[in-house]
Amino acid sequence: PPNLAGEFMRSILNETPYPATMLQAVIRRIRSDTENRVKPIRAALIKAYLNRYYRFYPNQNHKEVTMELDTLQPSIGYQLGRLFATLEKIQEEANPGLNATIRERFYGAACATPVTVFANLLRLKNHHLAKLENKGRVVNFERLLAEIIGKMNNFPAHLDLHEQGRFAIGYYHQRQAFFTKREENESELNQVQI
Repeated sequence: PPNLAGEFMRSILNETPYPATMLQAVIRRIRSDTENRVKPIRAALIKAYLNRYYRFYPNQNHKEVTMELDTLQPSIGYQLGRLFATLEKIQEEANPGLNATIRERFYGAACATPVTVFANLLRLKNHHLAKLENKGRVVNFERLLAEIIGKMNNFPAHLDLHEQGRFAIGYYHQRQAFFTKREENESELNQVQI
């Protein structure tokens, strides 16, 4: 929106929360960009908005969003984002070279109305896990899924704008954690071979 830059600068100078239109614009962009859903700059903007908002309006139920994966984050949106990223990773490993993952088809609905999507995705997950040849990988995925789902009582019908932001952050953090672990494992293997 044309007035967003002015509102954003005013909030910086007055040390007030960033404008809600910024969070709305970022979430709208994430939903419309099917190829690069949550880029680092988008995750950073959401994190900045949420943390600044809750510093200005303290809430006992809110835990500050960190820079990396936080498995103890109590937010349902954050945990749903992690769950979605894990289900996408399982699908990618079960079907390498797939043109369209669940991210392209279900991200928008999973982010806004989780109850309508996750039952189907969890059912599909069983088929994807059955395709994996590495049974150790299956056990690791099952353990991760149990850890994430254990933090939730149920799937909410709707997520408000702040929880949609946390969903995007949880998704981004979990995806980054998958790549970080792979890089760490590869560097450990290289050190052992030398």
